Amino acid sequence: MDPQATAAEPEEQAREARAAQRELFAHAPEFILGSAASFGGSLVGGAQHGVSGGSVGRDVVMGAKTEIHHHGPTGSPAYTSGEIPRERLEAVAEVFVQGPSFAHALRRLREERVLVLRGAHATGRSAAALMLLHRLGGPGVRALQPETSPTALAGQVVHGGGHVLCDMPLSRNKPLRETHLYAARDQLKKSGGHLVITVENSPHLLGADPVVWEPPDAADVLRAHLAARFPATADVDRLLALEPVREFLSHGRRPSEAADLAMGLAAYDGTEQALERLRGFSLASVEKQCRDWLSDSTLSLRDKAFLISLAVFDEAPYVLAAEFADTLFVHFQRLQHPEQPPEIPVFGPAPTDRLDLARAVGEVRGEATDWGPVPQYLARFTEPRMPGALLTEVWTGHPSTRPALVAWLKQLARDGRPLVRTRAAAATALLAAADLPSTVALLVDGWSASPSFGPRVTAANTLTLAHLSGAPVIPQLLSQWCTDGHWARRWTAIRAFALLAPLRPDLAGPALDALSSRARADNSSEAERNNLIESTALLLSAGNRGEMLAELVRLLHLDTPAVRALALAAFTRACDNQEEGSLVEWYAESGVHSPEWTRDISTLWYAALSERAHTREALSALRTWVYVAGRRPEAEHALALLLPTLVRTAADRERLAHVLRTLRAEDDGPRPEVADRLLRAIRPAGAAATAF
Repeated sequence: MDPQATAAEPEEQAREARAAQRELFAHAPEFILGSAASFGGSLVGGAQHGVSGGSVGRDVVMGAKTEIHHHGPTGSPAYTSGEIPRERLEAVAEVFVQGPSFAHALRRLREERVLVLRGAHATGRSAAALMLLHRLGGPGVRALQPETSPTALAGQVVHGGGHVLCDMPLSRNKPLRETHLYAARDQLKKSGGHLVITVENSPHLLGADPVVWEPPDAADVLRAHLAARFPATADVDRLLALEPVREFLSHGRRPSEAADLAMGLAAYDGTEQALERLRGFSLASVEKQCRDWLSDSTLSLRDKAFLISLAVFDEAPYVLAAEFADTLFVHFQRLQHPEQPPEIPVFGPAPTDRLDLARAVGEVRGEATDWGPVPQYLARFTEPRMPGALLTEVWTGHPSTRPALVAWLKQLARDGRPLVRTRAAAATALLAAADLPSTVALLVDGWSASPSFGPRVTAANTLTLAHLSGAPVIPQLLSQWCTDGHWARRWTAIRAFALLAPLRPDLAGPALDALSSRARADNSSEAERNNLIESTALLLSAGNRGEMLAELVRLLHLDTPAVRALALAAFTRACDNQEEGSLVEWYAESGVHSPEWTRDISTLWYAALSERAHTREALSALRTWVYVAGRRPEAEHALALLLPTLVRTAADRERLAHVLRTLRAEDDGPRPEVADRLLRAIRPAGAAATAF
C-alpha cells in the first residue's frame, strides 16, 4: 500500500464526495455550465472583419479604442494633425446619434469654448467630439496630435474654428489641470475657436470639470448606419428584425460594434450563407475585442490583469476580481521586470470605472453562503461569451504570460474559499479546451498527483469542466489515469468520472467500467476504496439513474466479490441521502412508476440488507428513507410499495419490523407515525396488529 495514500486516509474520510460535487456546481461560472461552446478561431465565414485598401468615409473602429482614420488613394499620408476634410465631417454627421449628454456638452462648449469629454473606449466619444464642433458651424475642425502636452495646448489652438484632441494620454506625471484649460480658453477667445478634448475615465484630471459622455443605444446607432445605406425604412426594419442582429444587440453592445455590424449587414443578400456569417459576426466581435485589449500598448498592465481576473470571477463578488487582479499584476510584474520588486498602488480606479473599461456591470444581489444569502456587489461582463474568449486569447495568443498565469492559478487553487478554488478549476478548464497538452502538463498533472486532497479535487473539477467546455479526449485521459501507477492520479480520474457521468449519460457506462475495473485490483488503499465507493455513489446522483441501477444489478451477478461489494456499498451510500434530488426523491417521483426500475432497486435493497458486510449501512439508509417518507406523501407511498418486495423470509420481515418499531424521530423524539403506517405494509396477511 502506498504510504502517502495511508497518510492521507484521515483527510479523505473527513470529506464527502457529495459535498465536493455541490461545491463544484454551486460555484462554477455560468459561461461553462450554461454552454458547451468553444471559443476558438478568429475568422467568420472565412473572412476577417477588418479594413484594407480602398476609401472609407466614416469612423473605422478597431476594438476597444475608437480611432479616426482618413483613407485616401494608396500611398497618401494619413491625417495626423491639421484640418479634417469637410466631407469627412459630413459623413460622420450622416450616421451620428446623439447620446443623452450631447445637448449639455454642446451648451457648455458654446459657453466655455473648451470642453473635456470623458468616457470609456469605443463609446463614440471621438465622433461626439467632432459633431460638437461641427454643430457650432465654424470654418473647420483641426485635429491635434494626441501626444500634445497639457502645457502646450494654448499654443496649438491659434487657428479659428474647432480643434479636437482625441484620446489625450494622461498620467500621474502628466495630468490635465484647470490652469491648462484656462490658458487654452484665453487663446481660443482671441482666435474665436473651440476645443474638445476626449479622455478616458482618468484620475489625472486635476480641477478640470469634464462632461461624462453617455453613449447612445447601440440599436439606434445601427439603425442610423443602415438608414444611410438603405433609404427605404422597410429594408432597415427587415434587417433589424433578423435573429442574429437581435441576438447581437441583446448583449449591451457599444456604438463602435454596431457600426461594424452595419458594414456586414450592407452585404446581406438573404441567403442562408449570409445569415450564417451574421451569426458568426457576434462571436468574432467578442474575440476581436479581447485581442485588442491584450495587445493595446496604451492599456496598463494592471488593467489587463483586472480584465483577466474578471474573466475568472465573472458573476462573482467584485472584490474577488479586484483582489486577485492585483495578485496577478504582481506575477506579471515579476515576469516582466524580475530585477525590480513588484509594487501595487494602494488605491486605484473606482469600481465603476474598471467595470466600464471591461464592458461589465455590477449589481447587488444575494449571494448564497452556508449561513444564508448575503448581499454582495457582483460583477459580470455584459457579453456572456467574453470570459471564455478572453481566457482563451491570453493563453493561446500571448504564451509569454503563461508562467505568471500558471503561478496565479496555483495560488487560487490553494485558497481557502470554495468559490475561489472552483473558479481556478473553471479557468483552467477553458485553457484545457484551448490547449489540452500544455494545460495538463503545466497545471492539471501536478494537482492530480498531489498527496493533498484539495489539489486533487481541483484537478478532478478541472477535467470535468474541461469536458463540458469542449476539450477533446477527456474520457480517454480519465480511463488511462484510472489504471495509472500513482494512487493519487487514479483517485483524481475516478472522482472526475463520477462528476461527469451524471451530466453526460453517455459516459455513465465507461465510468462504471473504469470504477469496477479498479475495484478488481487488490492493491487499493482504504482511502482509494472509499473514493471508489463515493464516486460510484455519485453516478446515482443525477442523469439516467435507471440505467445505472441496472448496471449495478448486473455487477452483482456477473462480477467478482470485490466489484459486488463496491456496487452494494455505493448503493447504500447513495440511498443514505435526503437532500434535494436524492435517490429516494427520484424513486418516489419517477422510479416507482417503472416495473424495471422498481425490480432493480428492490434487488439492490434486498442484497444490501441480506449481506452482513452491508446490513448496517443499509439499515441506516432505510431509516433515512423513512424520514423522507414522513415529510413527503409520495415517498411514503413508494416505500409502502417497496417494503413488501424486500420480505422473502420471516427473518426479512422481522428485520424490517424491528427497524420500524425501534425508529426514533430525527430529533430523538417519539417514533414518527409514518413508521406505524409502513409497519402495516409489511404485516403478513391475516396477522393481528398486536401480534405483529
